Amino acid sequence: MRRVWPPLILGVLILVGWEEAVRMLGIAPYILPGPVAIAQALADNWQTLAGAWWVTMSIALAALAAAVALGVSLAVLFSASKWVERSFFPYAVILQVTPIVAIAPLIIIWVNDVRLSLLICAWIVAFFPILSNTTLGLNSADPNLVDLFKLYGASGWQRLVHLRLPAAMPYFLAGLKISGGLSLIGAVVAEFVAGTGGAQSGLAWRILEAGYQLQVPRMFAALTLISLSGILLFLALSLLSHLCLRRWHESELGEDP
Repeated sequence: MRRVWPPLILGVLILVGWEEAVRMLGIAPYILPGPVAIAQALADNWQTLAGAWWVTMSIALAALAAAVALGVSLAVLFSASKWVERSFFPYAVILQVTPIVAIAPLIIIWVNDVRLSLLICAWIVAFFPILSNTTLGLNSADPNLVDLFKLYGASGWQRLVHLRLPAAMPYFLAGLKISGGLSLIGAVVAEFVAGTGGAQSGLAWRILEAGYQLQVPRMFAALTLISLSGILLFLALSLLSHLCLRRWHESELGEDP
């Protein structure tokens, strides 16, 4: 509760101050709606926004799962062969630093499936933190323990399963928390670039649609859903990290004063 109350109280104060400022200054809702107007718009458009939310979240979660599967697999391959790591890792860096907004139109053109193209764009954004953090963790195993495993005749597979993977777990979970938010960002950005409407459109299209119609409270309602989704995703991954590390890793053993 000591972790929950301070940000919760601060958030309530910000919302109250925001609402009072909008009312006192007489700001029109199409310029800056207050929290009450945003909540009302969210309630009035809940059915439409909820369907769009699920479309966006399904793409983000699928991209995160793909990033975990491929990122961990490549990290294990990199740890097994330095030549493979030196050959392929620079291309992973190039893929990471290339703006997704620049290559998303090409992906949408090349892939003759809008949903799959959105998934690829979100995966590109979420992939690198998993790969880099897991690779770093696998290479951070204690050299003395590595030598001890070799001394006792442990195979490469045994060293990987019983030493390197546990050593990489905190790094992997840290990368997972980063990639969780990035996958959502990638999905939203890709939806903006694709600009696809209809019943199967995501929250990005609902934001564009509300902007075209000057329905700014509805636009803020969609933005609120995106923000809350990112927060809940981060909290869920933080809980997963805590459950995995609480019994043995230093980052979770201590208690905040």
